[in-house]
Amino acid sequence: MWTYFVHMKTVTVRDLRNSFSRIEVWLAEGEEILIEKRGKPIASLTGWKDKENSHLAFPDFESRRKSIWGEKVFSEEEVQAMRAAELEGEEG
Repeated sequence: MWTYFVHMKTVTVRDLRNSFSRIEVWLAEGEEILIEKRGKPIASLTGWKDKENSHLAFPDFESRRKSIWGEKVFSEEEVQAMRAAELEGEEG
């Protein structure tokens, strides 16, 4: 658990009162902040993650497949032969 807090920014309760604008910028940047009182952790703050911006961009698998294979449709026998060839390489 100790390593979890190593990379976190740490502030005190006094910092929250006196320098919240700096902490607010950190939160907007996605930082996770550990709050300490008298040297002991009492809470952690995380910035709000907007669901609209949190979607990962997935690669376009369909266009990648078309660039490699074109419009070819493989039969079941061809697929089984390719899988068998892949397994031979792993075993050998």
